[in-house]
Amino acid sequence: MDTSFIWDDGFVTGLDVVDAQHHALVDLFNELNQALFSPAGDRQALLADIYARLLAYAEYHFREEEQLMAQSGLDARHVQAHCRLHQQFVQQIRVMWARRGTQADLGAMLVDFLTAWLGLHILGIDRSMARQIASRRQGLDAAEAFERERQRARHDDGMQTLLKMINRLYSALSVQNTQLASANQDLEERVTQRTRELELANERLRLLSRTDALLDIANRAHFNEWLEQACTLARRTQRPLGLVMIDVDCFKRYNDRYGHQQGDTCLQAVARAVAGCLRRDADLVARYGGEELVVVLPDTGMAGATALAQRMVQAVQALALPHADSPVGPCVTISAGVCSQVPHAGADGASGSAALIAHADAALYQAKHQGRNRCVAHAEGGDAAGMLSKI
Repeated sequence: MDTSFIWDDGFVTGLDVVDAQHHALVDLFNELNQALFSPAGDRQALLADIYARLLAYAEYHFREEEQLMAQSGLDARHVQAHCRLHQQFVQQIRVMWARRGTQADLGAMLVDFLTAWLGLHILGIDRSMARQIASRRQGLDAAEAFERERQRARHDDGMQTLLKMINRLYSALSVQNTQLASANQDLEERVTQRTRELELANERLRLLSRTDALLDIANRAHFNEWLEQACTLARRTQRPLGLVMIDVDCFKRYNDRYGHQQGDTCLQAVARAVAGCLRRDADLVARYGGEELVVVLPDTGMAGATALAQRMVQAVQALALPHADSPVGPCVTISAGVCSQVPHAGADGASGSAALIAHADAALYQAKHQGRNRCVAHAEGGDAAGMLSKI
């Protein structure tokens, strides 16, 4: 089956981050639609993977929108209605997916539902949110911005008629979905239970395949995948992507002095300290290899990435883990190399991740060369500038 949703300027709200996330959702909708009608032999496993990614990304997108509304100080009436739509979508998708074993035309119903929701969400509530944010930036208070939007809605008969039609379709599909779920409640409970067990098992397997067993953070494979996705989004939105490469100073000497078991305990403490500096779901800390960690910071410029790297250096030193054989100081320390830029696709179509890694790694080398226990930021032109003196 062909692509169901074609992205064009008609879906643009004017909020770059929101539009980029909408575009990513459309891509996932299309991927799910193609898989629903694919003759592939292992289709169920493919559908489960796409569904999990779609739901996880939708929930991430909803959290981002709700945080944006809070930061913009929108009227509570709009925020409450907007959040209800988010909750309803997640609930309906979960119910439809749980009933997939008993619903013969799940593919058609799911595509219809997603189509209706997409129109209602973007053309309706999200466009309204964007206009209210613009009004707030122009100096209107929240209530005035909300009332301006209500007045606009009363006079835009064509759009309101379209949105009412979409809303009726969305509501009808939701009611149909609920009625079918009620009619098959006993059967669905058994299917749901089995589905949950399978999803939990798949989630455990997925987490195990993406998690470093020793440090309980993302492993190298997960980092590679996450970085490629982050680069793609950063290029699409033309927003900077930060990368921090971290190395535990003189770790071989630590292992030689205290033993590998204590070395493992040391790495675990360092990983926790570094991860504890992150505050956003989109940020990722991973084990790059050996005693090296790497941190991905979407939508973060050089100043923000460097400030965060400084906090990580300080957080590890604050652990006060004794390191009697370190020439840097009496305790375990780390060095960090920082790079932030809008990734540029290479001539071979590469995402730009290789350049980010190379720049951050070069800056890390400079941090070690300058005495360790510090972070150094990559400077365009090939040099690196020390951003933190030895603590």
